[in-house]
Amino acid sequence: MVRTDLKMADGRTIFYYDNSPVTRQANDNRPAEDRPGVGELRLDLLTNEWVSMAAHRQTRAFLPPKELCPLCPTKPGLDSEIADSNYQVVVFENRSPSLAKPKTGWKLPANNGIETEIVEAAGHCEVICFTDHHEGSFGALPESQIKLVMDAWIDRTKEISKLDYVEHIFPFENRGEEVGVTLNHPHGQIYAYSFLPPRVEKMLAAATAYKAMHGKPLLTDLIAREIKDQVRIVCENAEWIAYVPFASRYPFEIHVAPKKFVPDLAELSEAQAAAFPAIAKESLQRLDGVFGIDMAYIASWHQAPVRKGREVLGLHWQITSIRRQPGKLKYLAGSESAMGAFIMDMKPEQSAAQLREVKL
Repeated sequence: MVRTDLKMADGRTIFYYDNSPVTRQANDNRPAEDRPGVGELRLDLLTNEWVSMAAHRQTRAFLPPKELCPLCPTKPGLDSEIADSNYQVVVFENRSPSLAKPKTGWKLPANNGIETEIVEAAGHCEVICFTDHHEGSFGALPESQIKLVMDAWIDRTKEISKLDYVEHIFPFENRGEEVGVTLNHPHGQIYAYSFLPPRVEKMLAAATAYKAMHGKPLLTDLIAREIKDQVRIVCENAEWIAYVPFASRYPFEIHVAPKKFVPDLAELSEAQAAAFPAIAKESLQRLDGVFGIDMAYIASWHQAPVRKGREVLGLHWQITSIRRQPGKLKYLAGSESAMGAFIMDMKPEQSAAQLREVKL
């Protein structure tokens, strides 16, 4: 993997990732613009959860036509975010970030009740474009291209982890307008939080308690159960296993985990990283094949925080789709949205069987 760093017109850095040496020196000729200010972090005292206020995001791009896509390469009539006329994989800071670099000396305030300080929404947000082709999807990419995306995820995790105000790094992909996609070009994002998100705190507490009781990581035993039971496995290879979790929350939910425990993307071995593209591609192809349509999904990398829990919380890739039938979605209604208590209409063993039965 070869990385080339260039400056964008407004001062952001764009990272080009290529499978072989390529001369990258295209200039971003757009007029320089002021960067948006940093939003606010406010503490919701009812749940002790931090909420980011980012009013400047109201003006971000929303489903532009293909000819105006800001993630396509620059061409006559289109000055996009990517100045070059082609690319393999690129990463750049989000133009309208939810979280951004704070002033020097920033720190997350302690809970002081209704007197808790409002602070800058510290963090870092990046966009990762999987391909320069506007049509397509992550699962349709050649394995060599998926490997390059993995290399970029690893590289960005390593680099962003060095920021002293970042506590957790979350790469993810939204696919399909049903889950809120605002740009149809195949891409994902990386959110780096200055606090531990609620989901991470909950998973970290569960993993810490399990390790104290059983002496080994929770994810290790979860994978061992799937291998023993067999009925929820979707596919596997020497390094990875894809399965529908024992207590799945969505009609079609797939967890893809390395068989050997690692805390985060940065700690993957070369063999693990090299084996990921095949199982990622098969998992997503099986998901699309269930109903023979492009399935909307959210693909989330769960990993250990930057500075704590690295011996207990293991890396895995969670793919969730809200589609339960070709013309029906699972909406997060009262119990799910208000209480966080999920109700599943289909057993995970049934979902796994449907995924395995897809003819590739």
